[in-house]
Amino acid sequence: MNADATPAPALTPEPAPSPTSGTKRGDTRTKLLEGALRTLTEQGIARTSARTIATAAGVNQALVFYHFGSVDELLGAACHHGAEQRVSRYRDRLAAVTSLGELLAFGREMHAEERAAGQVAVLGQMLAGAQTQPRLADAARRGLQLWIDEIEQVLARVLTGSPIADLTDTPGLARAVAASFVGLELYEGVDQEGAGHALDALEQLAVLASVLDELGPLAQRAVRRRLRHTGRN
Repeated sequence: MNADATPAPALTPEPAPSPTSGTKRGDTRTKLLEGALRTLTEQGIARTSARTIATAAGVNQALVFYHFGSVDELLGAACHHGAEQRVSRYRDRLAAVTSLGELLAFGREMHAEERAAGQVAVLGQMLAGAQTQPRLADAARRGLQLWIDEIEQVLARVLTGSPIADLTDTPGLARAVAASFVGLELYEGVDQEGAGHALDALEQLAVLASVLDELGPLAQRAVRRRLRHTGRN
């Protein structure tokens, strides 16, 4: 993609604002955001341009530059827009999670839904573009941060009272969980069976955490002492 090298087409001055002009501008922006996501899914980052996005959105190519300034800015906004939509879709289900096992079970279900919806393809293309384009890297980071924030809230809730809570860096663990699922989503594209085994292994760790939570008070104190001692060493 050579988005920044594309000159912005001349624009015809817009007519005076009408009561519905704000709504129309919002509709056009939304069409462009969704058109950008659809183009990434169907054609990949290398073939994403103002022309292909405008075609997918059903609008004039000049409107890409009018609303966003450049293709990279549009892609960055689309990444954040898509992440907001997906996080909003799953927020209630995340709020209902009460254990690490439930979190991983949710992750497996979400993974299947996201792949079916084409979101894994969007993520893969954005990460590919982010390797060489700093603005896309920043947009991808901000999009992933929306997921990390939600996961961190769940972890803080489900780890409360657990023997491992005292030694757990919850913000760091939230990033590790998000990074694991990003990696698994991309890995599944080349080794579906291997990705399934990896998810199974994560669920086994959740079972271990559940066993620790079910220990009696004396046993939990012993585990905490042992974990603290191991952490210091």
